[in-house]
Amino acid sequence: MTIIVVGASGATGSLLVEQLLERGELVRVVVRKESSLSIAVQENDRLSITKASLLDMTHVELKALVQGCSAVVSCLGHNMNVKGIYGHPRRLVTDAVERLCTAIKAMKPERPVKFILMNTTGNKNESAGEKISFAQTMVIGLIRYLLPPHADNEQAAAYLQSTFASHQGVIEWVAVRPDSLLNEVSVSDYTAHESPIRSAIFDAGQTSRINVAHFMSQLIVNNDTWQAWKFKMPVIYNQEGQTK
Repeated sequence: MTIIVVGASGATGSLLVEQLLERGELVRVVVRKESSLSIAVQENDRLSITKASLLDMTHVELKALVQGCSAVVSCLGHNMNVKGIYGHPRRLVTDAVERLCTAIKAMKPERPVKFILMNTTGNKNESAGEKISFAQTMVIGLIRYLLPPHADNEQAAAYLQSTFASHQGVIEWVAVRPDSLLNEVSVSDYTAHESPIRSAIFDAGQTSRINVAHFMSQLIVNNDTWQAWKFKMPVIYNQEGQTK
């Protein structure tokens, strides 16, 4: 199986790449600098590295990148500094998802390609009928206005929902929504839910990045897990007491 990971040099993406390589999968990554990957990962013969900014790649280059892939994972995110939040590209995640999906469609795959988007629990899944309080609605509206990356995450998930419904056979997708992210050294117990079980604003939970990576790897390699969550937006929480 060949898996493409974009955002592979990030805190969560790098953990996913490591887990997939440990499982013996073939992994392709797009990074600006090879040095952003660990030496052990760089030297793994199952890893293929494309040195580029994904949004600068041509359609032909993207078609070559996705050719023969079984799954694509976007762990892209904006840098949490002034330039990353307010500079360009404002639609980093959305534009990357749209361009990758366009390349997959052009590939005309024989079977649906899995597309996994790392998203956020602050993104309400309206198509699933999720409800949030008036106060949380107001706060998220303010965040959407003040922090463009939040709107970008919302738009990326909305694109997958609106463009690739369950009746088409090109792309199947899952948008994974972790809560407040933590750095931990090993996988711990965690739970996945179709919708948030607590307020992302007023009662946020915790999710280890390594657990997010583990869940995404399970979506890729475990068919039962994929069938349970495809076309959904699961919310991931660490089990209470795991990271206290």
